[in-house]
Amino acid sequence: MACTNKESLLRVVYGDYTLGVHGQDVHYIFSYATGGLESLVKNDMEWLYRTPKPTFWRALTDNDRGSKFHISSGRWLAADMFIQCKEISVCVDGKNLGYPCAPANNVFSAEECANEVKITFTYETVVPPVNTVDVTYTVKEGGVLGVSVHYHGVDGLPQLPAFGLRLIMPTKADKYCYEGLSGETYPDRMAGGIKGIWEEDSIDPTPYLVPQDCGMHMDTEWLEIYRRTSLDNSRKDESTQCLKICSTDKNFAFSCLPYTACELENATHQEELPPARRTVLCIYGAVRGVGGIDSWGSDVESAYQIDATKDIEFSFEIE
Repeated sequence: MACTNKESLLRVVYGDYTLGVHGQDVHYIFSYATGGLESLVKNDMEWLYRTPKPTFWRALTDNDRGSKFHISSGRWLAADMFIQCKEISVCVDGKNLGYPCAPANNVFSAEECANEVKITFTYETVVPPVNTVDVTYTVKEGGVLGVSVHYHGVDGLPQLPAFGLRLIMPTKADKYCYEGLSGETYPDRMAGGIKGIWEEDSIDPTPYLVPQDCGMHMDTEWLEIYRRTSLDNSRKDESTQCLKICSTDKNFAFSCLPYTACELENATHQEELPPARRTVLCIYGAVRGVGGIDSWGSDVESAYQIDATKDIEFSFEIE
């Protein structure tokens, strides 16, 4: 559709291997090559360092090691590290365009506009039995980005440690603010959390002797990440910028740390962790409990386990 009122419509750029969607103060680039959202620029600040991908693993806790959870469910670490995008589908204003990469993109002009752009990436795990995850991005009028994630369960899969979407940001965040439960909470560690609006002035992990999963926040309504620094040397304005993530149909869980689960997993002591350079934000639709009945073999209670044979769906919006 040709642009008529550029103030209210989204500008759509059909590249050879990318799809650009531009609003007034926000710009998105979806990559067919990397299989996902490659760039999210708001008020001239880039918020992505890597393409967001489904995440299936959280770093082992002492209780996980004691119950040998990593032995029974270790396949999910491979799924977390290696996953391939198998299918891409683009839908603009309700019209399915399929996969408009080169040369199919030549039918579009340089002045294409739309009210809504939806693009779905279907991922496939690399360890049998293979299962798939659909991640759908919907850019709405005004530039709000809706994200919907659907995990397809398959028989024969072991319990999941967690399931969510991992977003890595270019620099370390200064702080974050959220509405949800106070402190660190997990599905079986929520009773002490107090509902309210909370601010964390650091994203550093809990200094356990052995680095492990930490910083989980359950039952979150919204989250704001604050960053001042960027990797763009031409950006002179270093005022603090904010990215807000809101729940839609149900509240989500999240962790905001300077390390991936694999980086935490590889360090046996705090001093072995690499310098903190990035922000690793994981938005979760399902989280396994931490147990703690003892550290010598007891599993997490069944109510707090994640059945990988069943579907999991969650969604949120980036405002």
